[in-house]
Amino acid sequence: MNEEEIANGDKLILRGLKFHGFHGVKPEEKKLGQKFLVDVDAWLDLRPAGKSDRLSDTISYTEIYRIVREVIEGPSHDLLESVAHLIAITSLTKFSQISAVRVKVGKPHVAVLGSVDYLGIEIFRSRKNDCSLV
Repeated sequence: MNEEEIANGDKLILRGLKFHGFHGVKPEEKKLGQKFLVDVDAWLDLRPAGKSDRLSDTISYTEIYRIVREVIEGPSHDLLESVAHLIAITSLTKFSQISAVRVKVGKPHVAVLGSVDYLGIEIFRSRKNDCSLV
């Protein structure tokens, strides 16, 4: 399965998750913290759940939500890249059904000259291309 096939396949979608965390390189970010916005796409085959109508044949959204919350509210990281990577790798490691995951992490309150909705990063990790999962 290539990246295009993964991108067009079934996925769980979590949008606009908001948590307070202490990530960043500036001392005030580590001390005061700030709001983070997170979106997650997790690709997996949803046909079994579609046929059975049983939660046991899929992954509960709340399980992915819990991973995001634990990472954002957990120990401080300097870079959003590190935060997103940890969310992605934890999701892939915990749930063998997930073939790939995309994680977007944004900071809506940044000190820049001008108006922005948020600044952030987006990563894509797949089981096929990231064999080591670390």
